[in-house]
Amino acid sequence: MAVGDVVVVDVGAVAHGGHCVARHEGQVLFVRHTLPGERVRARVTGLGPKGRFAHAEAVEVLQASPHRVQPPCPYAGPGRCGGCDLQHVDLAEQRRLKATVVREQLARLGGIEDVDVVCHPLPGDEDGLRWRTRVEFAVGTDGVGLRRHRSHEVLPLQDCLIASADVVGTGVLAGDAPRGVSALDVVAPSLGDPVVVPLTGGTVGVDGQAAGRSGGRPGRGRGGRGRRAPHTPARPAGPVPTVQEQVGPDRYSLSARGFWQVHPGAAPTFVAQVLTWLNPQEGESALDLYAGVGLFARPLAARVGPRGWVLAVEADRGAAESATGNLGDRPWASVLASPAERAVTDLVAAEERADLVVLDPPRTGAGAPVVRGIAALRPRAVVYVACDPAALARDLRTAAEEGLELVDLVAYDAFPMTHHVETLALLRPRPAEGVRPL
Repeated sequence: MAVGDVVVVDVGAVAHGGHCVARHEGQVLFVRHTLPGERVRARVTGLGPKGRFAHAEAVEVLQASPHRVQPPCPYAGPGRCGGCDLQHVDLAEQRRLKATVVREQLARLGGIEDVDVVCHPLPGDEDGLRWRTRVEFAVGTDGVGLRRHRSHEVLPLQDCLIASADVVGTGVLAGDAPRGVSALDVVAPSLGDPVVVPLTGGTVGVDGQAAGRSGGRPGRGRGGRGRRAPHTPARPAGPVPTVQEQVGPDRYSLSARGFWQVHPGAAPTFVAQVLTWLNPQEGESALDLYAGVGLFARPLAARVGPRGWVLAVEADRGAAESATGNLGDRPWASVLASPAERAVTDLVAAEERADLVVLDPPRTGAGAPVVRGIAALRPRAVVYVACDPAALARDLRTAAEEGLELVDLVAYDAFPMTHHVETLALLRPRPAEGVRPL
């Protein structure tokens, strides 16, 4: 099998990464733009190491799933924009597929069977569209747009249907491509006017996405689609403005290039879920790992009060500086600019204890050393906020080995029309008498 070959396949189960599994003459194919149960004509677009598997796109549907719909976006489809991979699927089925992927990853990588996973919608989008409040548009020779899937080529756009109305309303897609600019980072915060940050330089990796922030902390936001080639991040062409975000009673200031959840319903929903599960009490201690600009640390500080303490740990110095400002009126909350592993190791060495832990790691997950360190701090409750179900499953396996068991889990459709899903998991120390069922 070679790149460019076209084969007819019967499509099997959905897999993590925005594709489904099919086989042709014993060869495994991961096929995009299809659905389980379909028969399609698929074009091979790439080969895995030593040809053990192939990537392909469905270029013709011979037998359609009842869940197939006409993509609302004219730029979605094989060989076109790489921003969305599920526009051909009705919204309810998108969420069922995402729940299936989370369940499968928990079983295969986490050793956790029979978990009831439901992927819930978030408030703030329009039937899965107009939700993305942060978009980094690429600038090409023919205009402004997004890159084709697994390509350096920029596909000019007149609209992006998953971008919020405020993002599109800036007019960046309607004007001529500015000279000397490689990308335009557009941010529509919950408070104030949208801002456009011109970027210069930068290259792209093999997944075809723009280098740089991509809507969030490195490894967050849109997520990866295959191994990335080495790249040089694009840099702001001038000063980067500060934007304001509001979540409930709390206001946050951060750089327009800083990490913030891209779906308008994500931050308030995640904060509410974290506080409900952790149920912080006055005088308790709380550790916020991968804290960003303090999204969880600030409401945690309000709950534990001056008799307690909150430590927010964030490796990115710019985000840590923003978090320090956002926690300034709550002096019992402090910020440590440090990698999470180093911070947790130091806390354990100092024989510290944290009653509560929340962690929101990048796509690669927290990793075994961090998870083991969290367990050593003997928290009564831990909430893990995950943007990748495979990384979550691996870390939950480590947590179970260290005596922290999964007691609740919920998935949210924070990235409609894409395969990405946000999953929150509640962990507690395993009771001495044995494992409590989920």
